[in-house]
Amino acid sequence: MTIKDLIRLYNSKKEKYGKETYRHISTLLKEAKAQHEADFEGDDHEQSWRAFKGKNLEKLIEYIIVDEVRNLGLEVINGNSLERTNGANLSQELSQVKRNLLIDYGEFGSHLPDVDIIIYEPQTSKVVAVLSSKVTLRERIAQTGYWKIKLASDKVTQHIKVYFVTPDEDGTLTVKRPAKKGRAIVEVDLDGSYVLSETNIQESNKVKMFDKFIDDLRKLLK
Repeated sequence: MTIKDLIRLYNSKKEKYGKETYRHISTLLKEAKAQHEADFEGDDHEQSWRAFKGKNLEKLIEYIIVDEVRNLGLEVINGNSLERTNGANLSQELSQVKRNLLIDYGEFGSHLPDVDIIIYEPQTSKVVAVLSSKVTLRERIAQTGYWKIKLASDKVTQHIKVYFVTPDEDGTLTVKRPAKKGRAIVEVDLDGSYVLSETNIQESNKVKMFDKFIDDLRKLLK
């Protein structure tokens, strides 16, 4: 099981569900898990699957959005590729993107926020938005809120929108009030969250179904 297998599964579902395919990501992951287990050789499949799922969900989301983001004149890059690569190995464009995203910790240096996907303007290398993605909110939501606060505290990075994209398999975002802790963090500390789920959620200005993402990005550019 590889990211190519996940993309193949996604494309087969897209033939059936079209624009509603995003609602079937959890089903896709269940099917992928069964295939992953059939191929697995080792003692702890659950741990191996969790690692695979966490690493590849972000790549799948990147695949889903990349064409539409580029149609808006923007570019997409995986956060890990900036984190792992030193400046000498980056193009001038990406080196500038990296600089435009750094958070200053004073005497302790400058560091990139932990984000999965970076959306930027290729002509200027200006970072427009960053996305974190996890299957449930409890894995990363408070950390994502922290990075939003850090980015907002510097004039160089305060314009960058911070979004969380998730299948929300534990239903943290389903109900607006009474809000669970994860929903409260999204509503107060993030710029928004987009949900890839079969379950309809109580939407707000900050929490929406995933099909609203590109429209919101388009409005942001205006």
